Amino acid sequence: MTNSADLHARLEHLESRLAALEARAAQAVPSVPPAAQEDGFWVLERLERDAPEGVLLFSGHVRLPTGEHWAWQEGQAAPEFLNADWQGAAPALAALGHPLRLAVLRAVLHGQQTTQELQGQPDLGGAGKLYHHLRELQAAGWLTLEGRGRYVVPAQKVIPLLVILRATGCVDSGPPPSGE
Repeated sequence: MTNSADLHARLEHLESRLAALEARAAQAVPSVPPAAQEDGFWVLERLERDAPEGVLLFSGHVRLPTGEHWAWQEGQAAPEFLNADWQGAAPALAALGHPLRLAVLRAVLHGQQTTQELQGQPDLGGAGKLYHHLRELQAAGWLTLEGRGRYVVPAQKVIPLLVILRATGCVDSGPPPSGE
């Protein structure tokens, strides 16, 4: 049986955790701009008006935990894209098809960019596995190696990577990688 003092201490601890979570939620940025909340399909309506034959467009901007800010927009006429040869996309998509590679990309975007920092992440496996996956991501263009052994997601790949991951519908919000 739990005594009254222990129960009171546990309740205080839970209340402080709840207060901290509520404070974080109050500071959270809405997932869509206020204008989009009022007019849910503002981008789509403009695309349908300006390109009635169809167009594929992705865009976004992100401020990474590293402080870097990236913005990107790309589009292509839908008929042209539907008739294109899609086989060239296979290596880039295959490189994203491994959980450890996705963990590496996430860690790099969160600022763990050197081999030493990445090896310090318990979920990224041993050095041999890590180097194998780093090579695969480099070969597919998702990572580049800059001076002093620092890996980065190339600027032109940041938003496309995030859009691809979001498009899967399978990414849950969660805590940042350990080490932050």
